[in-house]
Amino acid sequence: MWFGACTSSIGTWMQIVAQGWLIYRLSHSAFLLALDQFLGGIPIFLFSLIGGVVADRIERRKILLVSQYMQMGSATVLTILVAAGVVHVWHILCLSVVSGLAQAFGGPAYQALIPTLVEREDMPNAIALNSIQFNMAVTIGPALAGQALAKLGEKWCFGLNAISFLAPIISLSMISTRFLPERTTESMFSSLKQGIKFVRRQTSMEALIVLAFCMTALSMPMRTYIPVFVKDIFHRGPETYGNLLSLMGLGSICGSLIVAERGNLRNKGRFALFMLICLGAGIAGFALSKSLPLSYAMLVLVGASLMAVFATVTSLVQLITTNEMRGRVMSVYNCAFRGGMPMGNLLTGWFVPIFTAPVVLGVNGLLLVLVALYFLLVQRRVATL
Repeated sequence: MWFGACTSSIGTWMQIVAQGWLIYRLSHSAFLLALDQFLGGIPIFLFSLIGGVVADRIERRKILLVSQYMQMGSATVLTILVAAGVVHVWHILCLSVVSGLAQAFGGPAYQALIPTLVEREDMPNAIALNSIQFNMAVTIGPALAGQALAKLGEKWCFGLNAISFLAPIISLSMISTRFLPERTTESMFSSLKQGIKFVRRQTSMEALIVLAFCMTALSMPMRTYIPVFVKDIFHRGPETYGNLLSLMGLGSICGSLIVAERGNLRNKGRFALFMLICLGAGIAGFALSKSLPLSYAMLVLVGASLMAVFATVTSLVQLITTNEMRGRVMSVYNCAFRGGMPMGNLLTGWFVPIFTAPVVLGVNGLLLVLVALYFLLVQRRVATL
């Protein structure tokens, strides 16, 4: 399972790099870069809650298989369009919606499946180690994509991504663990309300979900606008773009290793908030940097702190949740975490043409620091966990 997920993630990141580069090459529009991220993320925001109910009612492995097939099909269609030389930006945007819809159902099922494979006390380590495989992909995928873009073209990135989905499909077919949901006569709407009520009864859970939304809404636009910095500020090509994302992924691996090494650490909430301050400072530093080596260093810091916050907050949510409610609760968390991406990208896409990317991303970094200080000093439900 670990190998399959890692292989698929490498392919996905190759496509993300190539897709952003292709859109900016075809349109030279910062807004369309943001719109692509918005359209890929809005199905997750809209349908993750339903996906969580489905994950508590249907065998989760089957949901994941359908999700992988849909994403493989989307990558295959894009490969054919690019290879035939008939691709347009609207094609890319439509396929982003299809992939986002697949992830809306696959995400809650995957997050709910992880705790069934490990013991409860090993959950923080498992989440951190799972983050390592994801961020190995963030390191390797962009580096491979940069080389493939420079020497072979975008179609190879999309084609390799399509092939990479075979690995998780085979891995999922081999897993013997099964989640057998209890039969229920409740409507999906009633089940959904139960999940939301569970979250609202746990006041610390509400704070974690708000924190997850703010973190992604303010941090993820930086990754979206890296092509703008590469082309318009540093005047470099796809190899530099790949290197920047690879260094961010390298930092993410370091952050995951720190969380995994510390294991079931005390004061997880306070640790997450300190890392959020580092994340905001790193984003502001990258936005204001005019030096490529300094930008490299800032992205390592951003990657490490982002993954430390993500792994710690996710483990807190998993530990608070009961197994029978896990799919629904994780769908609420997934809705906030992944829903922040399209919202943040869309707002940033409106402001960048007016104030420029460095100014807008610098403000985003400052806002992240303020959010962390609010939860650390004023509303302390997260800080006390």
